[in-house]
Amino acid sequence: MQFQQLQTLLRNPFSVIIPVAVFAAAVISVLIVRRVLFRVVQRWARATDSHLDVLVIESLRGPIFVWSLILGIHFALVSSPIPERYHAPIHTFVAVLWVLALTIGASRLAGNMVRFYGRRVTGTRDVTSLTQKLAQLIVVAIGLVWVLKVVFDISLTPILTTLGVGGLAVALALQDTLSNLFAGFYVSISGLVRIGDYIKLTSGEEGYVSDIAWRCTTMRGANNNLVVIPNSKLGQAIYINYDLPERRMTSSVTFGVGYDSDIDRVQAILLDEIRKAAVTIEGLLAEPAPSVLFEPGDWSLNFQVNFSITRFSEQGRIRSQLRALIFKRLMREGITMPFPTRTILLESKNPA
Repeated sequence: MQFQQLQTLLRNPFSVIIPVAVFAAAVISVLIVRRVLFRVVQRWARATDSHLDVLVIESLRGPIFVWSLILGIHFALVSSPIPERYHAPIHTFVAVLWVLALTIGASRLAGNMVRFYGRRVTGTRDVTSLTQKLAQLIVVAIGLVWVLKVVFDISLTPILTTLGVGGLAVALALQDTLSNLFAGFYVSISGLVRIGDYIKLTSGEEGYVSDIAWRCTTMRGANNNLVVIPNSKLGQAIYINYDLPERRMTSSVTFGVGYDSDIDRVQAILLDEIRKAAVTIEGLLAEPAPSVLFEPGDWSLNFQVNFSITRFSEQGRIRSQLRALIFKRLMREGITMPFPTRTILLESKNPA
């Protein structure tokens, strides 16, 4: 009987054309509103120099399309002559679509908010992808619980019990993966390693930290190559972070002059030259004030020039430029830098 009623409805073309037209009109109307809304948000974001356009557009582009489909299905269902008894499964399907779209939008929004505004809370320059994924997974878990509990009215107790027993077996099988995951959480939360920091491990690897993911930490090496370190290894490693507690650090260059040189004059020349270089060499700091230490060597008088630079990665360039300036100045002042020499005394004995 129900099948015959459906056949009767389908024989009338308007019973199909009108709902389809209403569905298409609703979808097109929502998409037009979305386009206008996104343009307004983009203009406002350009005027205020904020990330609102990225947050709204990336987060809501897909969900708004799904919501347009849901709205079209609703109006098409209202305008169609389908009996009420067939509405229940359609409403359930629409409810699942609505929750999934909301979950996807909220998940993207959470990830983008952590990416753009998480640095204000943590004090870091950038937020790791592990932190973004964690925020998104929490939202997805809430959405799945909502679908199971509210839409389908399924009890979560048996599911949680099954997951607890199965989770123990999975944990035993994925010990290495889980150790990397929890080590990544520790490295991200501790604040000892941040995105953009320059670190050097005792094993020799060094470079800028690019990202901390769920399994490994990636660094950009000095030769612009990619260095991959498992999180569990990084959590147990001994390393130097050249950007903590601050980027500024101390460096030095050493020069040796002849023993016939005036110590006070050489020290004055070196201090004068490095003070001038602080103005011309980018990254060389005038404060704290540079200093010169003296130490006699085997064949020369050695002077160590200590100074401060903006960050570790700049020291190679700064030291090279500073050496060139000091060398030229010493040559102009007539101060010689001797070659390594040794005096050998031979003691001869009388054969008698």
